[in-house]
Amino acid sequence: MELLAQIWDIFLHLDTHLNAWAGTMGPWLYVVLFAVVFCETGLVVTPFLPGDSLLFAAGALAAIEGSPINLWLLAPVLFAAAVLGDSVNYEIGKWLGPKVFTRKDSWLLNQDHLHKAHAFYEKYGGKTIILARFIPVIRTFAPFVAGIGKMTYLHFISYNLIGALLWVALFVFGGYWFADLPLVQNHFHYVIVGIVVISVLPAIYEFWSERRKLKKK
Repeated sequence: MELLAQIWDIFLHLDTHLNAWAGTMGPWLYVVLFAVVFCETGLVVTPFLPGDSLLFAAGALAAIEGSPINLWLLAPVLFAAAVLGDSVNYEIGKWLGPKVFTRKDSWLLNQDHLHKAHAFYEKYGGKTIILARFIPVIRTFAPFVAGIGKMTYLHFISYNLIGALLWVALFVFGGYWFADLPLVQNHFHYVIVGIVVISVLPAIYEFWSERRKLKKK
């Protein structure tokens, strides 16, 4: 319970903790931020790591006068982490898919499901990969499923680059530009919670829409 409380405290007060870490780590903080974003997007076992909120907090930290974090170095580092994370996740899914989906008579791990996933991502994959960037947890699984579905890599990497660019630019520069607002400075924890809530709204809406469609049938 104590560990969970510490994690929750770090999540709510990312600005304070990042500022403290920047003072002790210096340039190594870039490595830590790269690792967190890479793992959150690249490993299906770590979807709980902060994504949107971390980018926003890092951007806000870069806006502080005398900050050891440089915005124009931070943004490329996080962009590279996001692109590489999704690419690794895609490759893991691509490698794992054929080994897991081997039976035609399996209810869950059926080859037909794999073919359907491939067709879905070829048709809607670009939109899925880009939008998933802005939804916690789904962001972690989207490239993995794209790899399992054998979405062509050229198709995948194009949308991976676009999605990563939009994601990093929106939250890092958003944090940088709005860092001076009294609301952000005095109620940063509420801002962080608000970012997470807004991020999951599209997924909730899609779920609600699908439920309505099923009820009408």
